[in-house]
Amino acid sequence: MVLDYYQLAEPAFGDTPDPRFLYLGGMHREALASLVYGTESSRGFLALIAKPGMGKTSLLYQYLEQMRNRARTAFVFQTDCDSREFIRHILLDLNIDASGKDLPAMHDALNRLLMEEMRAGRRFILVIDEAQNLEEKVLESVRLLSNFETPWAKLMQIVIAGQPQLAKRLARPSMLQLRQRISMIIRIEPFTIEETRAYINHRLWAAGYRGASPFTVDARRLIAECSGGIPRNINNICFNAMSIGCALKQKMIDQDIVREVLADLDLESLREEETGLLSESDHKAKLRARQGQPRRQKESLFRNWVRRLAIASALLLFILSWPSALNSDELNSWLSDASAADAGPWVHRPSTRIPSGDVQRAVDPATDALAIQAGKR
Repeated sequence: MVLDYYQLAEPAFGDTPDPRFLYLGGMHREALASLVYGTESSRGFLALIAKPGMGKTSLLYQYLEQMRNRARTAFVFQTDCDSREFIRHILLDLNIDASGKDLPAMHDALNRLLMEEMRAGRRFILVIDEAQNLEEKVLESVRLLSNFETPWAKLMQIVIAGQPQLAKRLARPSMLQLRQRISMIIRIEPFTIEETRAYINHRLWAAGYRGASPFTVDARRLIAECSGGIPRNINNICFNAMSIGCALKQKMIDQDIVREVLADLDLESLREEETGLLSESDHKAKLRARQGQPRRQKESLFRNWVRRLAIASALLLFILSWPSALNSDELNSWLSDASAADAGPWVHRPSTRIPSGDVQRAVDPATDALAIQAGKR
């Protein structure tokens, strides 16, 4: 339905690493060039580090495609395994039967293949994706693979790619030997606003869309800001925005539609929390706490004012109603108790004593004035 409405031959913002939809931003082009250069220079170990959703796997496929005519390649992405299973995954990708073989036998099979490729004048490239999941023992097995060499050349080029957790793992003291063998560490940075605009247009064109972009300039700017320049986030926003635009029969996708998508995906709150994201329940609890705190402060302030007003009203009513019933000591004691009650248990306020002869004047100035006039007469 969306494809027909926007006249697309296929989905423009899918979630598979299809090389036809690969858009190389400035950092992506630089990373790809570094991979190719490091391989042709026989640097042995290369590391590619990128945040989730940055198009790392798509870039690796493009790298292997460029090297396929010049090298034998193996691609391993199943990294939740032990050392034996890891070597088995390599042999399976190379179409070598590994059934019933122990670890030394699998190493021998791999070594024979490497020697055959060397005699044929071809390189051998091993790419390990999602390497941040590898245990230290398996990473040590990866390091030992670099020992397949002759006195004058390495038989294997190894690229380990993963998320930032991989960098933290390699920084451990126990990983010193592997880290020393990594000659290049390549990073991929998020798209700029201009690259995000070009990325959206490129994927639409690759999907068969022709004509002016259905995303307005302001919509694309908002997508760039709220996606953080991460391709996977851009894909999610654009896919949902085109779905809503189709449902509303709206050819142009503006800021309002993008804001609706952002509210559904809640990407903005995720960006504020950044890595180590809160769970949905924790995030809601945090919002309730933020909203409840000002309300509790207002309610507490309101109760304090009500209590003070009640005390002041009672004091005024008592003074006006029964002035003659008080002597100075009682009045001073009453005022002191009322002041202390208003201040609370942790505040001390010294009371103000009123001389006994001035009680009547302090209580009722009008009565005092009438008495003075009567005395004159």
